[in-house]
Amino acid sequence: MFESILKSSLLVGTFLIFVTGCTVTRSDPITKEYNKVQDNKQQLAVAADMQKNVTTQNTLESTIASLATQMLLNKKMDTNKPVLITSFVRLDEFKKTTEFGRIVSESLINELSNRGFDITEFRGQMAISINDEGEYFISRKPHELKSRIPNTYVVVGTYSRLLGKIMLNARVIDNITGKIITSARATYEHGIANDCIIFKDCAPARTINIVKER
Repeated sequence: MFESILKSSLLVGTFLIFVTGCTVTRSDPITKEYNKVQDNKQQLAVAADMQKNVTTQNTLESTIASLATQMLLNKKMDTNKPVLITSFVRLDEFKKTTEFGRIVSESLINELSNRGFDITEFRGQMAISINDEGEYFISRKPHELKSRIPNTYVVVGTYSRLLGKIMLNARVIDNITGKIITSARATYEHGIANDCIIFKDCAPARTINIVKER
């Protein structure tokens, strides 16, 4: 109905141009609102395409690759600047991570390093430690690490557990200015009803005591 009214209005404008030789500019409020709607429809179509083909994945590997790809699309990232990658943490508790969060950050090290970024391993000890079971260089004990970090980018990330999926958000931050250089979002749709299998925090099986009847 609206489109037919708009077409009629345009026909009238064309007729006026033909009769009077004057130029008619379509600047009335209805046309402006119509153009806004069309612009919004196009933006939503792009967002839907982004969600379908870029930010939503059904494997953890492709989810991590999506995060890395989105980060690299931002031209503000300087590939020559060192990058530190931290463990992904729970959105509701920034000081708590899991094996899942550590896997994501370790995998991002591989993804970004293979794409040409200067990844710095800040967990390296001041010396290699050796015992009867092996040789070690990486540590999470602060007193064994370097006390200062140079001017770098820092990759931080959070994850949220939702029904049948996990939403991940990552940011690249300049550790001197605190500015966000780039960001990325991805949704890992695992389809598992109870994700405690992924996070290894399932409740223990119920047990009962067997007692002698009196």
